[in-house]
Amino acid sequence: MKIRILGKNGFEVSEIGLGCWQFGGDFGPISDETAYSIMNTSVENGVTFFDTADVYGSGKSEELIGRFLKISGVSVKIATKFGRGSDVYPDKYSEKIMKQSVEMSLRRLGVNSLDLVQLHCIPVSELKKGKVFDWLRDLKKEGMIKNFGASVESIDEGLICLRQEGLISLQVIFNIYRQRLADELFPKAKEAGVGIIVRLPLASGLLSGKFSKETKFAKSDHRNYNRDGQAFNVGETFAGIPFEKGIKITSRLKAHVPADMNMAQLALRWILDFDAVSTVIPGASSPNQAKANALVSEMNPISIDLHRVLHNFYKNNVEEYIRGPY
Repeated sequence: MKIRILGKNGFEVSEIGLGCWQFGGDFGPISDETAYSIMNTSVENGVTFFDTADVYGSGKSEELIGRFLKISGVSVKIATKFGRGSDVYPDKYSEKIMKQSVEMSLRRLGVNSLDLVQLHCIPVSELKKGKVFDWLRDLKKEGMIKNFGASVESIDEGLICLRQEGLISLQVIFNIYRQRLADELFPKAKEAGVGIIVRLPLASGLLSGKFSKETKFAKSDHRNYNRDGQAFNVGETFAGIPFEKGIKITSRLKAHVPADMNMAQLALRWILDFDAVSTVIPGASSPNQAKANALVSEMNPISIDLHRVLHNFYKNNVEEYIRGPY
């Protein structure tokens, strides 16, 4: 596993991290034992960075991570988030509630200070006001958090955040099916010394190449109930591409997958080839998947020619079908 730095003044992170949204049950039921096995396998394969949020399973994801850390005694960097709870979203933000949320995350994770707290896709109006960043800076001064960043939905939101002093990271949706950020946001983030954390690297599993139009998802899985943005931003589900259209596009993409890797490996390696990226946080539903994800860090970069092919594929086959903030 190779290591990168999260921004100019950040900390070391593994190139492949672990996204822990699934531990909250938003991809269907998952047992505690399976969650522990996924985390253990990830760590055994060099993963040093976990990403979660206070709202994943109403705190269950954080609790599982906290128990795992206590039982295993391992040391990993934990990033969590604030801002999508029903007590604040969309227009009830306050310094008091933020501090209370951080205190609860500290208890659930069983730590004295949070490595990284990210604003969790909060409304652009709140980002523009800037008060939330002042509150984060105060929490850092108090020692409750060590660093702060922002998880955003669009390039414009990212640019607003980049103006904030002390920001070390932006978490963004970036994958073969959602490429605009490489030209419009990444150069500015590099200039500002801000690290990039990539979520949805496999477009909610579309880029695993394992789905068909007959694939069914659990009732509690956002890939079932949020396909058209019924619950939150449609871009968080299949990168904003209608599922049936995504299946057709993916079937055509298979022709460009090199013989020495599968589609998921190609999708993750493609992201790591961008030097603005600090870490990629795919989720995993099994220990085997967690191991396969981690091993991508050891693979060689893909060729310039293939990068060109995949960019053209996106422009000609994907871009027009993307929905949601971008």
